[in-house]
Amino acid sequence: MQAIGNIILSTASFEGDAAILIDGAPVPVRIRRSARARAYRLTLDSARGGLRLSLPARANLKKALAWAQDHEAWVRAQLAKQPAITLLADGATFPLEGRDITICWIAGATRTIRLEGDRLLLGGPAESVGARVQRWLVARARAVLETESHAIARDHGLIVASVGVGDPRSRWGSCAASGAIRYSWRLILAPPDVRRATVAHELAHLLHMDHSSAFHAAHRRILGADPRPARAWLRAHGASLHRYRA
Repeated sequence: MQAIGNIILSTASFEGDAAILIDGAPVPVRIRRSARARAYRLTLDSARGGLRLSLPARANLKKALAWAQDHEAWVRAQLAKQPAITLLADGATFPLEGRDITICWIAGATRTIRLEGDRLLLGGPAESVGARVQRWLVARARAVLETESHAIARDHGLIVASVGVGDPRSRWGSCAASGAIRYSWRLILAPPDVRRATVAHELAHLLHMDHSSAFHAAHRRILGADPRPARAWLRAHGASLHRYRA
């Protein structure tokens, strides 16, 4: 890394890893160049943490970062609003399908993870608790979302080619023209009605690969309810689902 004043540049062969100093601490800045951009644009990257700086394709990076540094007060205010990261460690509490669950590591117990009431119990190596809990959550999300997707699709005469999960930063689901659907595994942390509204959203794309009025009508029909409350919930609370990490 190369430091120039309050700006830190990556020495890697690709752009996307820089930082500005806020109160003496480096805040990561992801760089995004765009041929359509006409000016600098600084936004908070809630999912990844840090900032995202968009700039014209030929803009000078050092000048763009200096401009971002000049917005220190705005950055500080935005960072103060962000929820703190919660590690999936012994004693941590996280939401599972909308209810709070506490991780309980038991010395000498087996590695098998068990959900008992509002506790997630497991033994095994203490240092790998976070990674194992996250794998358990991903597997649960895949199973639940696959089951729901196929069941709801079947009820509406639709065919889903495949269902997968990942950890995208800017979307909760995607549907390909082939019928392959992918979701964010973090939907398993959200209330069930929010998750099902997302499933219905992707299934509606099997009928309309756009966001036309016909798509929205199909979304509502497949869900059997108004999807707007679920969208509002994700807008208000979706970023907080990314705070839970191994």
